[in-house]
Amino acid sequence: MSKSKGKTYDKRWWSLGVLCLSLLVVMIGNTSLNVALPSLSKALGATNTELQWLVDAYSLIFAGFLFTAGAVGDRFGRKGIMQAGLVLFGLATAYAAFFADTATSLIATRAVMGLGGAMIMPATLSILTNIFPGEERARAVAIWAGISGSGVALGPLLSGFLLEHYSWHSVFLINIPVIILALIAGHFLIPKTVDPEHTHLDPIGAGLSVVGLVAIVYALIEAPSHGWLSAETLSVGGLGLLITALFIVWELRKEKPMLDVRLFKIPAFGVSALALTMVFFALMGMFFNMSQLMQFVLGYSPLESAIRMLPVAVTMMIVAPQSPKLVEKFGKRIVVGSGMLIVALGTFLLATVTADSGYVLVAISMSIVAFGMAIAMSPTTDLLMSAVPKERAGMGSATNDTTRELGGSLGIAILGSILASQYTETISSKLPAVTPDKIREVVEQSLAGALAVGEKIGGPQGAALIDSAKDAWMAGYHNSLVAGGVIIALASIIAFRFLPNQAEN
Repeated sequence: MSKSKGKTYDKRWWSLGVLCLSLLVVMIGNTSLNVALPSLSKALGATNTELQWLVDAYSLIFAGFLFTAGAVGDRFGRKGIMQAGLVLFGLATAYAAFFADTATSLIATRAVMGLGGAMIMPATLSILTNIFPGEERARAVAIWAGISGSGVALGPLLSGFLLEHYSWHSVFLINIPVIILALIAGHFLIPKTVDPEHTHLDPIGAGLSVVGLVAIVYALIEAPSHGWLSAETLSVGGLGLLITALFIVWELRKEKPMLDVRLFKIPAFGVSALALTMVFFALMGMFFNMSQLMQFVLGYSPLESAIRMLPVAVTMMIVAPQSPKLVEKFGKRIVVGSGMLIVALGTFLLATVTADSGYVLVAISMSIVAFGMAIAMSPTTDLLMSAVPKERAGMGSATNDTTRELGGSLGIAILGSILASQYTETISSKLPAVTPDKIREVVEQSLAGALAVGEKIGGPQGAALIDSAKDAWMAGYHNSLVAGGVIIALASIIAFRFLPNQAEN
């Protein structure tokens, strides 16, 4: 072992700490906004579509540039692109905190944050894969996955605390000290890793992947607004699929492809990618609307809502690092399949929540879902990365992250569409025929709008509207969760049947 490699090996666990800190920047930056959505709806007059774009603008750019960022990291150095991403993410965060004052400017800023995140997240996992030997990789990946999952709840907790005392701008300040710490610590503790063959970049493949993925994610995001069978959804989605098909053909012709699509024939890679997609389908689809459930239906403040999300973070942080022990005893196939089945059961239980259920049932349901995700995520990630040569770790990491984003976008789009359509249909039938068009439009557009109208009307009539709106929203939420649970259950069957028991290397 060379002297430089020896130093890298000796400080590998310190390096993992910095990688997890950098990963936390991405996760907190993405999820901290969720608890602020009700506040943004009121402060900026944001519609349901704009609220969804505040979340999805990030996902759109993030998903589109993951493969390109992973390839650039493999070619020029993963540490460099990760730190450049941290700087870009920090600048966008600062702009959002101090200058953004409209929904449009905030959506644009979130897109820039998505680009920064695309530069950070693949680098963290690819560096991890290169500095840990095979016998320690599963444990390191489990810790990485636990941090990834816990960020889903830590972001809302911190932003909820700030929203109790300051305006919505403050939620973007959370990441600035974390970014500064990650940059300083990373300078000293993160080793430089690069593809030793210095594979040439593939600008045509990069362009095809960006356009194809952006078009697909855009179609998913807009489908609930325009309709799944509308001309816009079908044309944009079809274009995205066509360009992605061209990307696959192009990559198959390349001696050193940016994405070796042949890897999807390997169950450790292909089935793991599908499993990760479904896990994040449930995670993002469910938690996108959780803040509205907590605040608008159950009546908690932003901070109270965030505190009540803590079972998710605590469960994932405790359980995920233990998953390698379960894998040693039962094998990856049983652990992942069982984890996804537990996610489905927790989702079905959450679907039984009503406006009068209280918090205990919600907490139990969330904890069950988090437990299942915690034991399923790290074995699938380890399996996927084990099928990729270490020198192309950026490609494997980008695939891992892309599946997460596509799954999350699918979850938000499909489950959100089910919720929105059910809400609109139900509340429309309960509004008096003489309701003015402007009021009807506001009430049908969002639960926040209906509650505002009900409060303004006041008295028994206003209270009746508020109760009807909550019931209509919960009906949509129930249906969306049932649909999500069914999809996750089907994915668990696929994992039980096709997922290999051991890593490739």
